[in-house]
Amino acid sequence: MNNAFTWPRRGIYLITPDEADTARLLARLEPLLALRPALLQYRNKPAGPALRASQAHALQARCLAHGVPLVVNDDWRLALEAGAAGAHLGEDDGALAEARARAPGLWLGASCYNQFDRARAAVAAGADYVAFGAFFPSGTKPLARRADPGLLREARALGRPMVAIGGITPDNAAGLVAAGADLLAVIGGVFDAPDPVAALRSLQHLFETPEPETDTP
Repeated sequence: MNNAFTWPRRGIYLITPDEADTARLLARLEPLLALRPALLQYRNKPAGPALRASQAHALQARCLAHGVPLVVNDDWRLALEAGAAGAHLGEDDGALAEARARAPGLWLGASCYNQFDRARAAVAAGADYVAFGAFFPSGTKPLARRADPGLLREARALGRPMVAIGGITPDNAAGLVAAGADLLAVIGGVFDAPDPVAALRSLQHLFETPEPETDTP
């Protein structure tokens, strides 16, 4: 990976909700960015090109201020334009190998759904990380293919960071971390929570490793 940021080894991969009001989006994100999630992904499926460009640039400025790497969903060209750290590509977002060749400095992630073979092909094409899911029913993608946590154990052999996504909340995430997820991608589990800041803190706590106990002399 060739990037101004150091790849976060483990943590929460926060994903933005669909929000047409940029000021409101930034206001909702500000207290969450202050908690330093491992990554922030800009995702806004209904937005047109002009709004997406405007929001990507605005988010990049706030991410830089907080030291949080920004990843742009679907569009590696917009990621380059906005100065983001990376781009995330699904099966309909163009060839990953082309993105790797034309954007060598970006972190590139690939949606692999419930398919180990897709993940293996993505790694061969230059993916820096692979994402699996949905592991639980998802309000964002109610018809998403379901993945089994055993896939995370199998995919460890690929030697790339693994992201788990799909219906993840503080109540169901621990098993995915135990199965080997390096990052938990979350939208509704944080933004739809009664207290988004508390929800993010609870998820981040899953990656906190207590210091080993030592005997008192």
